[in-house]
Amino acid sequence: MLLETPRLVLRRFRIGDAAPLSAYRSDPAVARYQGWTAPVPLDSAVRTVREFAEGSLETPGWFQYAIELKADGCLVGDVGVCLHENLMQASLGFTLAGDRQGHGYAAEAVGAVLDDLFGRRGLHRVSAECDARNTRSARLLRRLGFVQEGLLRQASWIKGEWTDDLLFGLLSADRQPLPGTAATTG
Repeated sequence: MLLETPRLVLRRFRIGDAAPLSAYRSDPAVARYQGWTAPVPLDSAVRTVREFAEGSLETPGWFQYAIELKADGCLVGDVGVCLHENLMQASLGFTLAGDRQGHGYAAEAVGAVLDDLFGRRGLHRVSAECDARNTRSARLLRRLGFVQEGLLRQASWIKGEWTDDLLFGLLSADRQPLPGTAATTG
């Protein structure tokens, strides 16, 4: 366990996560605004989970947290953090299984990661971006305190079309944790 909230454990990925990762990333609605294409075959998910498990929280680059429900130990999503070379900034992204959306899990998981990045790690800034049509992700980022800093018109060629990207930023000084989502580290 790396982080814990009242309902979630955010931990390192393990090989047993390949099947549930394949399942939620194979949902066309979940994959719609992401860089991968559904379905995600199990052999591809095994490779992805192995790569995620090798990531480091301490060095620049991507680290992927597995989001596990405490209630049943089920993997329901992931939060990715890309620590910048200066170790004072990061970018993040998140994915949640379609049947687990709308219950506050994404806010709880991303909030816990932000608390860790700004609190224990002392980062100055975290950024995020999303497809402009992904209104649920944009709404979540705003709820967590992110400020929309820009719109890149037709900036990404994804899945055969040009898409607009929304750019968000959050400074340590502006971070206000959501009630009931406090994280502990382990």
